[in-house]
Amino acid sequence: MAETRVRLPAGVREPFSVYLNGVRQELGRDYRVSDGELVFTKELVKEGNLGFWRWFLGAWGIGTYKRNDQVDVTWDVDGQPRVAHALNIEPSAPETGP
Repeated sequence: MAETRVRLPAGVREPFSVYLNGVRQELGRDYRVSDGELVFTKELVKEGNLGFWRWFLGAWGIGTYKRNDQVDVTWDVDGQPRVAHALNIEPSAPETGP
């Protein structure tokens, strides 16, 4: 099963909310928390930097879109809302067999 890990930023304390591409995720169903990381039970993909040709085509109005998942976390500090936007997505290391 593919897993994806997203490190929680320093200062995030429970309760917090997690959003994937703007859709609120449910703890236990969509993700779990392990060692300061959100662990999603599916593969998430973050688009890298644009190469020259993709940039060039985009400059002429020709779309070259790839999948670009975004994970956001919201929480409160002393009653003030905080948001961590577009956190870094790290694929889990593949499991090695015996």
